[in-house]
Amino acid sequence: MEFSYNKLWKLLIDKNMMKKDLMEITNITSSTIAKMGKNKAVSMEVLGKICLALNCNIGDIVDVIKK
Repeated sequence: MEFSYNKLWKLLIDKNMMKKDLMEITNITSSTIAKMGKNKAVSMEVLGKICLALNCNIGDIVDVIKK
């Protein structure tokens, strides 16, 4: 199963934030950001932290890609 985090990257641009800013406010690691950059799965806990920090829902930051 593959995921797309393009919505998250666009949301960060819209909020004038960088990935390192997201890491700081959510306490997620650079390796987790790297996994997301490669469209790999991350835990629901990580997605929840991002949603709380950005005041959004999971569907606003990730899509499931059908192969």
